[in-house]
Amino acid sequence: MSEPADQPTVDRILVEMTIAAPAAEVWDALRDPDKLMHWFGWDAPSLEEEVDYIFFQYTRPDEEAGILWFEGVPDRFEVEPTGAETCILRVVRASPAGSSWDGIYEDMVEGWISFVQQLRLAIEQNDLAPRRTLYLEGNAKEGGSGPIAALGLTGLRDVPDGAAFVADLPTGEVVEGQAWHRTPWQLGLTVPQWGNGLLIATDKSVKDTAPHGRGALILTTYGLSEAAFAELETRWRTWWDAHYDAPPPSAEACS
Repeated sequence: MSEPADQPTVDRILVEMTIAAPAAEVWDALRDPDKLMHWFGWDAPSLEEEVDYIFFQYTRPDEEAGILWFEGVPDRFEVEPTGAETCILRVVRASPAGSSWDGIYEDMVEGWISFVQQLRLAIEQNDLAPRRTLYLEGNAKEGGSGPIAALGLTGLRDVPDGAAFVADLPTGEVVEGQAWHRTPWQLGLTVPQWGNGLLIATDKSVKDTAPHGRGALILTTYGLSEAAFAELETRWRTWWDAHYDAPPPSAEACS
């Protein structure tokens, strides 16, 4: 249910990050349809339509101010130059005044965070090159847990951003990289073995239909051959399907 139009709101910063690139380059990545395909979302037949719908049909860009307003939702992107080669990117939400969001999982919020972290990686480490991105989502089977614990990554929650790590994953591979980002719900790790790629593991809140936990994975790769990506996809889907069931079609978008 939407809030009354006259209800007072306050700005809530969902994510604020420094990107090692000029503000104009980051703004272009938000407005160029081809470049958006290189960081937003994941491989899906509907991705091009989703990019057009979200970033062009229902946005109001203010290039001079560096603000991209999203129509119909209380969110906006802000790009603020901080130097010739750096800028700050914010995702801001207008929320009802007095509301507390501590400890509450929100799909849309965590999704924005994941996507802009993919954007930072794409710009800083991959020059916005084409990528292949795999998405997995589901509810943990009996005796299971959210993906962060299931992958044995709980100990990396407290590793500072930029710190090196080595992880022996239950998928049968050892990955080495750097801690990239974290929220109370998700953990991002760079994976050089995937062509300067990125692994984002997200835990979601426990609910009646997922009493053992639920979550999602985003695996972003660059420069892998078709055969190498197919092998990676098979390996991860096999592990995922052994530990998670597909969420019901009626699963809430935000809970």
